[in-house]
Amino acid sequence: MNDLTILKNIVRTGWVSSVNTAARTARVTFKDKGKTIVSGELKVIKSPPFIPAKGVTQQTEEKGGGSGDAAFETHAHNVTISPWLPSPGDYVLCIYIPTDDGDGFVIGGI
Repeated sequence: MNDLTILKNIVRTGWVSSVNTAARTARVTFKDKGKTIVSGELKVIKSPPFIPAKGVTQQTEEKGGGSGDAAFETHAHNVTISPWLPSPGDYVLCIYIPTDDGDGFVIGGI
């Protein structure tokens, strides 16, 4: 494989075909080389969980309706914040290490 071919295969875009949540990996379908190719398991780059800006009111904070109706009493909702993982069908940007083993990563959604 020549150097130009290797460089052209370092950065690729494709559609997520499956996700392994426990392993934080995804398989990606590429359709840009004249045929459809499904990748091996690509590691999803670790991303920090979404943290809202300081002072921004969140809809999950305790809030009272003020109407006196029991359905609108002060209440709160539990929130789980976790790192991003793509979903099947998402269009993603991938990067490959230019070696023979083809290790690659999903960088993020486009």
